[in-house]
Amino acid sequence: MLRSEVKQAQQRAAAMFAEAGITITAEEQAGIEVAGFGLDRLETEGLELITYVNTDRYCAKELVLFPRQTCPEHIHPPIAGEPGKMETFRCRWGKVFLYVEGAPTEQIAAVVPAASSAYYTVFHEVSLSPGEQYTIAPGTKHWFQAGDEGSIVSEFSSTSRDEFDIFTDPNIERMPVITEDEA
Repeated sequence: MLRSEVKQAQQRAAAMFAEAGITITAEEQAGIEVAGFGLDRLETEGLELITYVNTDRYCAKELVLFPRQTCPEHIHPPIAGEPGKMETFRCRWGKVFLYVEGAPTEQIAAVVPAASSAYYTVFHEVSLSPGEQYTIAPGTKHWFQAGDEGSIVSEFSSTSRDEFDIFTDPNIERMPVITEDEA
């Protein structure tokens, strides 16, 4: 992903925070992580996030999803004898559709990204509006997508070890690779 694309996504995410009335510092804005997952499809499959704290005991983040942007299906595996990450998603703004293991919802609200549709396998829908939350148990396969206006989700979890997440799409690179724009 080009540095200019990262900057543009950071500015767009910061504008969404402002629209939602969520104050972030200039330092947090400059540090917004833009996860494109190495797919070059940020508009459909990606995620923007701020990590407030991540210790060996707990983690707190804000997740920003642009309209209909999807965080691809993944699982947080056990690491070094510790169970996978437990996380609670609390919708703060917009609408988010979360998909977890369980009985498939007959007609889901999300639009599965066509370029990687074969890698989406769980379809039990949990629809979250502002003020609603859902806790994902360790070892649960899941993915999520914003509604038509985008969404902001607060994540509260056990320690986050994103570099160990297992995605069902083998083409995904979880940790961002940023390249400089050509002069």
